[in-house]
Amino acid sequence: MRDDQDLAAPVAARLQEGVDHEFDPALVERAREAVDSGDRETLRGLVVDLHEADLAALLEALDPQERPRLIELLGSDFDFTALTELDETVRVQILEALSVETVAQGVRDIDSDDAVYILEDLDDDDKQEILGQLPMPERAALQRSLDYPEESAGRRMQTEFIAVPPFWTVGQTLDYVGETEGLPETFFEVFVVDPTYRLTGSVPLDRLLRTKRMVKLSEVVTPDRHVVKATDDQEDVARVFERYNLISSPVVDDVGRLVGVMTIDDVVDVIQEEADEDLKALGGVAGDEELSDSVWAIAKSRFAWLLLNLIAANLASFVISLFEGELQKMVALAVLMPIVASQGGNAGTQTMTVAVRALATRELRGSNARRVVAREVLVGLFNGVAFAVIMAVVVFARFGLADLGAVIALAMIINLVAAALGGILVPLGLQKLKVDPAVASGPFVTTITDVVGFFAFLGIAALWFG
Repeated sequence: MRDDQDLAAPVAARLQEGVDHEFDPALVERAREAVDSGDRETLRGLVVDLHEADLAALLEALDPQERPRLIELLGSDFDFTALTELDETVRVQILEALSVETVAQGVRDIDSDDAVYILEDLDDDDKQEILGQLPMPERAALQRSLDYPEESAGRRMQTEFIAVPPFWTVGQTLDYVGETEGLPETFFEVFVVDPTYRLTGSVPLDRLLRTKRMVKLSEVVTPDRHVVKATDDQEDVARVFERYNLISSPVVDDVGRLVGVMTIDDVVDVIQEEADEDLKALGGVAGDEELSDSVWAIAKSRFAWLLLNLIAANLASFVISLFEGELQKMVALAVLMPIVASQGGNAGTQTMTVAVRALATRELRGSNARRVVAREVLVGLFNGVAFAVIMAVVVFARFGLADLGAVIALAMIINLVAAALGGILVPLGLQKLKVDPAVASGPFVTTITDVVGFFAFLGIAALWFG
């Protein structure tokens, strides 16, 4: 049988090949056996060198009852940062199965931003019980971060940072960084603060290392132009990082005191989460839905969206019923009308997707909204004419009726223009009303394209052949 190092080796190899979170089944089985038998040393040899993301993937591969047992067996050798890589449902299940003492010790050993991320999803009682096990300074720092609004910079920031007075020399600062215990493991700049801890600026590490030791920090400090407030929305912070290519940024409270730092690794997570939420919302799925959620939770979260679509479908059905007589006279109308509505729905979804994403990234604003609306209408008109010609030819070839081809051509033009208008104006209108356009635009755009498509096609047919 291979030893523990041989079993762990395929993980690194697979990741280097670009296959993410895929393990040798023998490694998972060996870890399961070690957990079941309580063999701590074997388990430690298997997982101690794994990156936290890979350790999280291993946890997910285990059965629910084996996950907390693995953590308890490893004790201080388990990196609690791995829990930040898990789905919220799985993470909460694990935390609830662990003792308060185990969780408290685990969050003490990781960065404050990761500790807050782990604790924030727990019930208030569980949260306070865990915090009560921590020393006062650590408890106060975590509680302060947890008191900030959800999805704010205060929740995402790391409270470990290096701050020194402006009268220190470069040499003093370097000695302090090299000799002081408890400083952050990774940092990109040294912050300079006044006696009241108000931020005056920062000194990047490259400048610090290239400056002579006797130079005072006040001579090399750079005022921070992109300071983040603890109450700022995390999505706005991510946009600042993206726009100005930042690696880190200081976080201050309402009076300008330095309280933390945002780093690029946190911002990458924010960008991924926000994009994930927007993508799910466009499909009518709650942004916090995860693969590990229960059947009941998922069904309940999707019900509202499906109900709105059902109402829209009934409205479209009512429009069709208004032209029941025409449908009875010409069966071809019933065969062709879904084509008009479907084409309009697809065009509306294209425009809506572009509009919602542009609103989310602040590319679509009041200053350019009129130009974008006009552009989308012209795109809808162009495609409407093109598909009108195609459908006219198809209808004439199928049914031999030139008049019917003209009817569907006119309806196609009208519906694609309406789809373009609906796809851009609905998100803009919802944004004005302070409603998330990613969540609410879909049913409205679908209703517009269905109703306009059916009414235009059947209405024109009624007038043309009546």
